[in-house]
Parts: sequence; structure tokens; C-alpha cells
Amino acid sequence: MQSTPFFDDATPRFTVHSQAHPHQATSNLVVEDLSVRYRAIEALSQVSFSVKPGRLIGIFGPNGAGKSTLIKAMLGLIPSISGKVLYQGRPLVDQLDQVAYVPQRSQIDWTYPVTVWDVVMMGRTRKTGWFQRYSSLSRRLATQALERVGMIEFRDRAISDLSGGQQQRVFLARALAQQAEVFCFDEPFVGIDQKTQSIMFDVFKELTRENKLILVVNHDLGESIRHFDDLILLNKSLVASGSRQQVLTQENLQQAYGGKVVFFSDAA
Repeated sequence: MQSTPFFDDATPRFTVHSQAHPHQATSNLVVEDLSVRYRAIEALSQVSFSVKPGRLIGIFGPNGAGKSTLIKAMLGLIPSISGKVLYQGRPLVDQLDQVAYVPQRSQIDWTYPVTVWDVVMMGRTRKTGWFQRYSSLSRRLATQALERVGMIEFRDRAISDLSGGQQQRVFLARALAQQAEVFCFDEPFVGIDQKTQSIMFDVFKELTRENKLILVVNHDLGESIRHFDDLILLNKSLVASGSRQQVLTQENLQQAYGGKVVFFSDAA
């Protein structure tokens, strides 16, 4: 797969447009019957759930369960064969100016010749416009975002010169600079240090207090799971969604992972 330095307006998007049902809370993010197929392989099958802003939501499941596929299909980065994704009662793909997306590290070209400051300012491109001069507001927001993740002193450093944890913090700052309402992170904790993970969870919690909606793809059923308010458990179809206590049952884990699953029991 070809790597990309950033998520921009040139990415093709697909959706099925529909109206929200009257009973759905319009501030929620609602996914209904979302299915994705790669050639003859069914990657997601009729996944439906609803999540609220102000919650930190973890998307869990075994390898190949469709976690990353779900995020990409929701954002229109890959085509779905059925279903709809609504935010505030309207198709999410019509509101991507409200979305900040951080892909997996493996999908980012870390040799791309840009500085930390350049990467964070990319988060302001959608609001500023292509080939337009960045405003003083955009520069102030970028500075504040770097300060928030403890990376302001590296602003002139090449992104390729940073550690994995530092690089991830820069992309978190880029997401913050977008001033989005919906944040989507795909495996953000892979290959990072404990300090960066703590900073990221602190920022995620701050965002939930600001009533943002945070979706995080994760694979770790260890102690870090206690940070999440709600969980979505997948294995190509939806196994369970809801609070940690509702989702982390032995029956649900057996259905998702098979065999005996060991997880941090106090997290439930």
C-alpha cells in the first residue's frame, strides 16, 4: 500500500445518503447496516451502532476483524456496499470539515521532507484553503496544539528525525489544530512510549470534557482499556457495543476472539 503524508481533500469518498430516523439523537454518530467487501471477501457485515459525543470510545477486536476498515468506510476512504453513517442527522462524509483523522503509522510516509510545524499547519489547510496564507489564528492554534502535546520545542525539527512517540504526538497536535468535532485515531498506541500514551489519553479525556466525539481503534485488552468510556467489539460484524461493563463479558469476548481471553479484569 502506498503511504501518504497526510489526509487531504483529494482522497476519494463514497457514501449512501439517507435521512436519520426520528428517534435518533441528532448529536450522535449513527452507523446503520454498514457493509464492506474487498473483492470476494466480506470485511464488514451489517455493522450498526450509535455513539455519543463527550465519550472516549474504543474499537476492539482480533486481527482482521475490520476495525480499520470500519473507520475508513465511515469516512468514505473506502467504498461500502451498503449502509449509512450519519452525524447530527446528516451524512458524515458531507461534514468532513468536522472530522480529524489520524491513520495508522504504517500508512504515513515518515521520510516526507516536512518539519513538525509544517505537519501541524496541514491541519489548518481545509479551513484556510489551498495556496492561501495562514492566518494569525491558524498559527496560534498550531502553537497551542504543539504546547498541549509537549512538542513545541521541536517545531523546526524534521518529522523524520523524531522518535515514534514524538511523531505520533505531532499528528495528535495536527488533529487538535483542525478544531474538529469528531476525532478518529487508527491504532495510535502502536510503537510509542509510555509517556506519549499518557499524554494522548490525557488529551483524549480533555476532548471528551469539551464534548468532542473520540473514536480510537485499539487492540490492547490490557490495563489501558480502563481509559475508555464505551467500547465497540467487532469481528467483521458487531459483537457488542456499550459501556465497558456491558461489552467486556466472557461471552462477548469468546464470540470475538475465540478460546479463553485474558484481559485486565479491573477495567470492567
